[in-house]
This record gives sequence, C-alpha cells and structure tokens, in this order.
Amino acid sequence: MAFEPTHLDTLFREARTHNKWRDQTISDETLRELYEILKFGPTSANSSPARFVFIRTPEGKEKLRPALSSGNTEKTMTAPVTVIVAYDPKFYEKLPKLFPHNADAASWFTSNDSLAATTAFRNGTLQGAYLMMAARAIGLDVGAMSGFDNAKVDEAFFPYNGWRSNFLVNLGYGDPAGVFNRSPRLDFEEACQFA
Repeated sequence: MAFEPTHLDTLFREARTHNKWRDQTISDETLRELYEILKFGPTSANSSPARFVFIRTPEGKEKLRPALSSGNTEKTMTAPVTVIVAYDPKFYEKLPKLFPHNADAASWFTSNDSLAATTAFRNGTLQGAYLMMAARAIGLDVGAMSGFDNAKVDEAFFPYNGWRSNFLVNLGYGDPAGVFNRSPRLDFEEACQFA
C-alpha cells in the first residue's frame, strides 16, 4: 500500500529544517512513541547501534552548550528537545538479544575492528535518519546539525559508557519564521545512474 501524496509531503516534499521553535514542550510519552517507531527501521544484522540522548532540561542544555558552534547555539538552546544521535562501538554485545538466530554473530565484529566501526557508524546514521522521519510522521519538526565538537559532547555525556556522538537533532514545533527558502536539489541525471 502506497502512502498518500500528503503523507509524502509531510515526510519529504514539504518538510523543512527548522531553526526557531514555538514555546511548546514535548512529553515523555511522545519521545517514547518516537523511539518505538524508529526502532523498527532496518539495520545490518538488526545491530541497532544507535543510542539517543534526549536533552530537554536547562541543565542538560547547559552541559551541551560548550560543544555547540556559534551558529547552532541559539536554535539548540531554545529547542524543546535536542537529541544526541550517538552510536555504541560495542553494539555487538547486544546481538545475542537482537540477532538470536545466530549465536556467533558477535564474533563477526569482535574479530574485525574495522567492520565493527563501520557497521556502528553506518547503521547508527541510518537510525538517526529514521528518528527524523518518525518525528515528522508524528507531527514534530526537526533540525539536524553537525556543527558541534564531537569530542566535547562525548566527554560531557559519554565518559562511562563509551558511546560516540554522530550528529544532533533539534525537535519541537517549528516557528515558520525560522525556515529558509528551500535550497535546490540535484536532478535525477546529476545524482543517479542506471547500470
């Protein structure tokens, strides 16, 4: 069953990156619902390496502030929630639960550091994209960013568990005043090939 055109507009064609936010909170229940949707997006060997930190308190925002670039500070500090999309380099420790039909799956990664690192980063990034799509699907607006110091975020938020930050996503109910005109996209012929 295909989506209705309006649903595709919500997720892609009319969706925008938001930089300003209405003063409206996001409930714990909404954040849990968001995770319960995004967790079903596919990952390699169901590895699910992404980890998410939902920053919503003033204390959490202040902890994040020193890592933000100047151009991302105001929009992040005023967003109802900022998500650190991170990944667990030791994601394979969860494979007995996540990939139970192959008891030896963790060894694929414990014996190959490069494969483990690539799998964690690639699939964690996919899960971050699922987070953005799921957020839009349940009526939230998003503003993804990479303008921050990963090392500072990791030191502030992950000193004990070894997770690594990938990118940030501001969540909330966007103020249309903070939306830029849509930038151009590449045409099919510029970005795609048939083989």
